[in-house]
Amino acid sequence: MLATPVARATVTPAAAALLHKLQALHGPLVFHQSGGCCDGSAPMCDPRGELRIGFRDVYLGTIADTPFYIGGEQYEYWKHTLLIIDGVRGRGSGFSVDAPEGGRFLTWSRWYRDAEWERLQAPGEAPRGEQSVV
Repeated sequence: MLATPVARATVTPAAAALLHKLQALHGPLVFHQSGGCCDGSAPMCDPRGELRIGFRDVYLGTIADTPFYIGGEQYEYWKHTLLIIDGVRGRGSGFSVDAPEGGRFLTWSRWYRDAEWERLQAPGEAPRGEQSVV
């Protein structure tokens, strides 16, 4: 029996609801967690194709039909944790499509359990650069 893959990022019901609202307004989206100047714990959410994914960005998977990337340097800090994307009330201070909608995304994290970490390491490092996402 195959083990369920370990996620590198996941989404709360509140974030999924906000994301579906934004998808209806903007079409397909993409997340990027940069750790940059604005809200360091807030991922940027942009229309797909408008955010340039670099070869150092790390693909963490797809959450609620939305690809999720993290900057390579930030990944090194957070690779031992599951990123949990939440939706909260209020306005963020970034350039993300959620900013004017009365809700914003926020990233929480938790350490992987030993068994999760072992399973996560089995296939090797997470892929870098833009990935083909349907």
